[in-house]
Amino acid sequence: MSDATAVQELQALVDERVRAIAARDAQYLADVQADDVLAFNVLPPLRLRGSAEVAEQTRAWFDGYASGPEYTVHDLQIDVDGGVGSTAFLYHVGGTLHSGDEISMWVRATLVWRRVDDGWRIVHDHESVPWDPTTGQGLTSLEP
Repeated sequence: MSDATAVQELQALVDERVRAIAARDAQYLADVQADDVLAFNVLPPLRLRGSAEVAEQTRAWFDGYASGPEYTVHDLQIDVDGGVGSTAFLYHVGGTLHSGDEISMWVRATLVWRRVDDGWRIVHDHESVPWDPTTGQGLTSLEP
């Protein structure tokens, strides 16, 4: 398989991720991850290990929304070297929580993928927000 084909496959997987979040499909999001994925998500806890932990946190994230979450990917960069690929992007997430609070935030994300027999699996998922060192607060309202 050529790296160009792999780039197209990873693009399709990111597109499917957007669709799965819109559909609140936590199972799809878990299934595309390696069983031993290491995840550093924006929401607590500090670290998740394994697709089962990530699926549980994802379901809780979805359950917090009365409407949404809306999820759009921007500035996608895809790199592939043989059986390893990475996708780095900014995403905007929005919606209304059950509390009535409106969410509108930008997050940075990097997914590291490994080719396996039946496709690609995420082996490392890292999300972050910039922070203000003087206040210690995350800066979720920054826009690209």
